[in-house]
Amino acid sequence: MALTARTYTSRPVSSPIRIVSSMATRQVLAELVAAFSERGLRSVELESIGGVDAAKRVRAGEPFDVVVLASDAIDQLMAEGWIVAGSRVDLARSPVAVAVRAGAPRPDIGTEAAVRRAVLAARGVGYSTGPSGVHLATLFERWGVARASGTRIVQAPPGRPVGAMVAEGEVELGFQQLAELVHAAGVDVLGPLPDPIQLVTTFAGGVAASSTSRDDARELLAWLASPDAASAKWRHGMEAT
Repeated sequence: MALTARTYTSRPVSSPIRIVSSMATRQVLAELVAAFSERGLRSVELESIGGVDAAKRVRAGEPFDVVVLASDAIDQLMAEGWIVAGSRVDLARSPVAVAVRAGAPRPDIGTEAAVRRAVLAARGVGYSTGPSGVHLATLFERWGVARASGTRIVQAPPGRPVGAMVAEGEVELGFQQLAELVHAAGVDVLGPLPDPIQLVTTFAGGVAASSTSRDDARELLAWLASPDAASAKWRHGMEAT
């Protein structure tokens, strides 16, 4: 497929390396880019927003250096010419987890049947956008939970943490990437979904086609994927790739 020419706004080479990422990787990237800057290398400016909005801004030609999203989103942007071909680097994997409000009863989520029962019993269920949201919507449809009971199922708007919805009592049960729930205030994480219904998302980074600092962007991605970054990923509910 032929790619159309892109027009970008130029930036001074001395400006910080600019990253846009989805919310799921916000905490771990904040720690890792700070460590990268402390090594005496280029400073880094990180902006974490909803993954759908991040992709829209990349497609609008906004001048980023590095883009970190779910791997399928990176691949799509690369196919469209917004990410430099061959620059994808897998960074971390994150499972979907379940949370309730802090101190609330903790339903069993050890099996698919138990998770379905918990959803049916909940007064409200929240789930996120992105790959995990698509997965959960498919599960809920297959289970027939919206039709089988009065359970209110709510998809969080882009950028709205499911953990906040749970903590504030908007929903009783929340499903989101473990990396986004592990630091959420006011919630208790019950654990990951059981293997038969689990979805593990691989997050990857790529060099934005708009970057004027591609060598520095590649160096940053190499650092984010290095063994030195593995312990931070574990602390933030992710696995190193």
